[in-house]
Amino acid sequence: MIPSQIEVNLDKKAIQQHIEKQLDNAIQSQLWLVSVERLAQLTDMSKRWLEDEILCDPRMRAIERKKNRKRWYLAQQAFEVINEITSDW
Repeated sequence: MIPSQIEVNLDKKAIQQHIEKQLDNAIQSQLWLVSVERLAQLTDMSKRWLEDEILCDPRMRAIERKKNRKRWYLAQQAFEVINEITSDW
């Protein structure tokens, strides 16, 4: 006997988080430069933690771009360097 109805339970919050993650991944792949604020958001680290533990590293300073006290980092290289730094922890 085949059931006449199929019930599907959807977790709206999980679906929303999945969509947001996919969008972040798509945006991240399109970024050229990232600011300290964006790095803090993407890494889920505070700006102070980034300053103290990540951005002071010579590898990060090598890819830093500055103008009028504003700093940006080459996006793809920043993700690779942060991965290197954090893999040493």
